[in-house]
Amino acid sequence: MFSDFEYDLEEDKLGIPTVPGTVTLKKDSQNLIGISIGGGAQYCPCLYIVQVFDNTPAAIDGTLAAGDEITGVNCKSVKGKTKVEVAKMIQNVKEEVTIHYNKLQADPKQGKSLDIVLKKVKHRLVENVSSGTADALGLSRAILCNDGLVKRLEELERTAELYKGLMEHTRLLLRSFFELSQTHRAFGDVFSVIGVREPQPAASEAFVKFADAHRNIEKFGIRMLKTIKPMLNDLNTYLNKAIPDTKLTIRKYLDVKFEYLSYCLKVKEMDDEEYSCIAIGEPLYRVGTGNYEYRLVLRCRQEARSRFAKMRKDVLEKVELLDQKHVQDIVFQLQRFVSTMSRYYDDCYAVLRDADVFPIEVDLARTTLTYGQKDIFTDGAEDEEEEEEEDCRPKPQAEENGEKLIDDA
Repeated sequence: MFSDFEYDLEEDKLGIPTVPGTVTLKKDSQNLIGISIGGGAQYCPCLYIVQVFDNTPAAIDGTLAAGDEITGVNCKSVKGKTKVEVAKMIQNVKEEVTIHYNKLQADPKQGKSLDIVLKKVKHRLVENVSSGTADALGLSRAILCNDGLVKRLEELERTAELYKGLMEHTRLLLRSFFELSQTHRAFGDVFSVIGVREPQPAASEAFVKFADAHRNIEKFGIRMLKTIKPMLNDLNTYLNKAIPDTKLTIRKYLDVKFEYLSYCLKVKEMDDEEYSCIAIGEPLYRVGTGNYEYRLVLRCRQEARSRFAKMRKDVLEKVELLDQKHVQDIVFQLQRFVSTMSRYYDDCYAVLRDADVFPIEVDLARTTLTYGQKDIFTDGAEDEEEEEEEDCRPKPQAEENGEKLIDDA
């Protein structure tokens, strides 16, 4: 029977060296040091640490780790004892306890087997699958699947789409206002030409004043564009740098999480294997030779959990900062946009109010667009002669100035 199995097998350390050591831990208020123990009589020749719990004396000290062998308590050997007996030995010591151990000098790469890699792939497949679908496919779902950070990744995607829309609308708006400012400039040039050509002083002054108003409106538009344009740079930085960087961090976090879950699943499988062998009364080679393979996986699980906890903390902080920046950035950009547009419209209204020169009383009989009292239509020959004569006459000064303004424009 398995109960009569004796430790006549040599330890199979899998080439993993061990280093002896001693550590003294001060117990907490509940008389605990914060470790769980595995192995021991009657199935395993070694007693080892299965887990070091967070925020306990053992975790704070940092000397002991999962997979380390416990060889003694307060100078008393634990050889041949059960894990329950060793736990009582530790509990019976008050305030401070000295643990003698053999440190497992394990390389985490040794525990990253093909089985762990395949389990990571499985977790990736199951991550976004509903529980009903997973059950239908025969896939088990780990507790940490579909955590909140995956949903935050989806929120980032929606935020990115929002910023893309804002950038596109901002570009269209800037283009429209640029074209509008060019239209105002063209109006200003036309009114200026009319004002220069107009011989009546009152009408000329009115058209020139109205031309200056439109040119000022063009300047207001360009100033508004220069104020709003940095919005595109800010939105582009958030969209193409901040969001992708956070998404990459979340993906790294998910990779670490899947690795931790894979080691958790591996530990459970090895526990089930051990329980099955105990139930049928047959010895298990790895347990009878010191259970070093299991202890290696325990060490890898602990280190993977530490990386997972640190990465999760970093991701939560980064996402929180990104959310704050998103809210602050949107508010700032909208305030800048609204204030700039308000200033633009106020300036345009003020300059048009000052240029309120219409209606203008113009004596059409005195304008440059006058005709003779009798318009005689001929076969065209005389018209050509008249045109040649008109070309020989000197041009009015106002017309020359107008043409010069058009050329300059």
